[in-house]
Amino acid sequence: MSKMTEQQKQEYNDYVKEVTPTHNLWLQMAKAFLVGGVICCVGQFILNTAMNRFGLDKQTAGSWCSLILVFLSVVLTGFGIYPRIVKWGGAGALVPITGFANSVAAPAIEYKTEGQVFGIGCKIFTIAGPVILYGIFASWLLGLGYWIIKLLGGV
Repeated sequence: MSKMTEQQKQEYNDYVKEVTPTHNLWLQMAKAFLVGGVICCVGQFILNTAMNRFGLDKQTAGSWCSLILVFLSVVLTGFGIYPRIVKWGGAGALVPITGFANSVAAPAIEYKTEGQVFGIGCKIFTIAGPVILYGIFASWLLGLGYWIIKLLGGV
């Protein structure tokens, strides 16, 4: 192996700086806030409509709201629209329930050509799987802690 000269190292560092994208943190946060806020406003509109127009109780309206948001996210993912929203809005589109639905639908769409079992079946939870795993594990730990505190008379 040959050693890099100082000039080669400097040229490489200059190249890395040139091709590395720069991001404006404040602009990214504003976009995430805007996209997340729009998603939440759509959810609130669905919730209010279900309760006021269709007379559903709060819990049932909340269930319908979640169902409709997941459905919209999957449909938008299928048409390639939600990934563009995510690219523009970042965490504002990834954090809500719609982002989770997108993380399940996107691999299913991407790997559908590999078949039902080895494509969709094996790859559908590629992104969402760790979220589900650690969510269940965390809830189990919290439940165990609650049970122990309850046994000791703390609750």
